[in-house]
Amino acid sequence: MTEIHKRIADSFHAQGLMSTIGARLALIADGEVHIEMPFSIGLSQQHGYVHAGAVTSIVDSACGYAALTKAPSGFEVVTAEFKINFVRPAVGHRFLAIGRVQNAGKLLTVCSGEVRAFSGTGDAHKVVAFMQATVVNVQREASAA
Repeated sequence: MTEIHKRIADSFHAQGLMSTIGARLALIADGEVHIEMPFSIGLSQQHGYVHAGAVTSIVDSACGYAALTKAPSGFEVVTAEFKINFVRPAVGHRFLAIGRVQNAGKLLTVCSGEVRAFSGTGDAHKVVAFMQATVVNVQREASAA
C-alpha cells in the first residue's frame, strides 16, 4: 500500500459518517477514488429512494479523496464548494460514487463526480447524480510534541 493509499484509507475510516452509512473505499488511483454504499432503508427518504444527503455525502468524499491524491506533501483537503445534479431517483441495491480530478492547481483542485446505481448483479447501472466540486489544499498542522 502506498503512502497516499494509507493516508486516504486512514482518513476514510476515521469518518463517522462513512461508517454510519455503510460506505467503503472501492478504488484509490492517481486522481480518482471510488466509494461504494449499499442500499439501506435507514438511508431512504419518504418515497423509498436513497436520500439526496447520502448520495451527496459519498460523491463529495470521493471527489475530496481524489483531490487528496494530487495534493502536495504536507497538505490535507477540504471541500470549498460543490454543485450536484440529481438526474433520476436513487434506486438500487448498491451505489458507486466516482470522484475524478479535472484540474489540480497549487491551492485549488476541480473535480467531477458521478453516482451510479446498480440494481442487478452485473455491471449494468444508471447514473443518478453528477457533481462538480472545488477542493482546497490546506496545510496539515504539525503534531503537538
